[in-house]
Amino acid sequence: MNIQVNTDHNIDGSEELHNYVKSNLSESFERFNGAITRIEVHLSDENAGKVASNDKRCLLEARIANHQPVVVSHHADTIHQAIETASDKLLRALDTMVGKMSDKKSPKDFIVEEKITSEEDEY
Repeated sequence: MNIQVNTDHNIDGSEELHNYVKSNLSESFERFNGAITRIEVHLSDENAGKVASNDKRCLLEARIANHQPVVVSHHADTIHQAIETASDKLLRALDTMVGKMSDKKSPKDFIVEEKITSEEDEY
């Protein structure tokens, strides 16, 4: 699984931040390692350094083999909070996607037909 971190010009894209993001995401998405080919992380400060709440944004895009990408985002007061919450959202979205893919049964398959037994079968 390849993790690509992108920052805008208002976020300090330090090596420490890149290592934090990569270690956090690789640990969180370890069980999807075979299915996810790449996770793109886009970090931005939407108010360009002005003091405001919920101005840090983390957008996560998971590229899954043979499927459409799954995209989530979250706004928070700090970059670390935005990354953690967006990661949780992406995990839930991937769990839902995997659940839908593995549950191919139609509602007709859940109808239970009663077996008719005769009194002779009971003895």
